[in-house]
This record gives sequence, structure tokens and C-alpha cells, in this order.
Amino acid sequence: MLWRASVVLAAPVALLATAAAAAPPDVPSAAGGVRWTVPAGWTAGKTNPMRVATYAVPAAKGSDSGECTVFFFGPGQGGGVDENVDRWARQFEGSPPARRSTKTVSGMAVTLAEVEGTYLSPGGGQMVSQGKKAGYRLLGAIVEAPEGRVFFKMTGSAATVAAARPAFDGLVASIVKN
Repeated sequence: MLWRASVVLAAPVALLATAAAAAPPDVPSAAGGVRWTVPAGWTAGKTNPMRVATYAVPAAKGSDSGECTVFFFGPGQGGGVDENVDRWARQFEGSPPARRSTKTVSGMAVTLAEVEGTYLSPGGGQMVSQGKKAGYRLLGAIVEAPEGRVFFKMTGSAATVAAARPAFDGLVASIVKN
């Protein structure tokens, strides 16, 4: 499934309005000189010192829940776009090539990436596999924000990520400069 600019750019107003009403004020939603709207039904997940935010993504029927993480390392930090998209692909067995596209959101360049297959579930300081998870998908967005790149990465079962894709697209479309 390829990214479709028309779906992202013409996000339904109802979706954005629903997303705007969802996030409690204690859920982080800003970094790197930008802010975004956390989708309805997404909640603050486990904290991690490396992450700006972790959101729990509701499970699709009969599936496990997903996760959307946000990273910001500061100006000039965190690596380049290609390096990060390649790293995301390496988190899947066989390093399948990521499907990529680019767009502009609020005057900022955004690279979108999608990878699917058997997720190696990396974790910990050394990013060691926590066990293989077949039938997984990753949606990523790298925003060229005013203070440096902000990275959004949603992972979960293919069914959960497919169900949450409109919410992820809405989150990306909601990004604005502070």
C-alpha cells in the first residue's frame, strides 16, 4: 500500500476535530519547535528517556495494540533522513526496502516511510531483538522542524497499523510550528 498524498492532504475535518478533542493536557505533543494533535483514543504510553512521547495505539479487532513513539535529539542530532529510514527497515527481518514519499506540512519537509514484514522488536540500549513479530508494519514520518528533525514511528500488527493509519496521517497533517 503506497502513501497517497490526496488522503493525507485532504484529511477529513471530522477526523481532525475528533483528534483535537482527544488528548488530555498531560500527553506530550510538542518538540523541536513544532506541536501536533494527539489522535483520539491514543494515550500516553510507557516513558523512556530517549523519547519525547510514547503513545499507546488502540488495537484493531482481534489484534494487539500498537505504539507510536516520538523522538527529538536536538539541532543536527539523530542522524539524517536516509540513515533513519534505513535503520527502520533493518528493524524488520531481511531489511525490506521502505516505501517512501515526501510532502510539505505547514511549510516543513516531511519524509514518510512504510515497512512491513517480521518485526525484530528491538529494545534496550543496544536495540537487541525482543523477539520476532510476524505480520507487523511500521509507519514513520521525519519532520524537518525549526529546531531539528522530529521522528514519529508507529509500529504494530498490520491490522492495527492499517486501522490507525488515518489517525497517524491526521497527526502528521496537524503538525505546525510553535
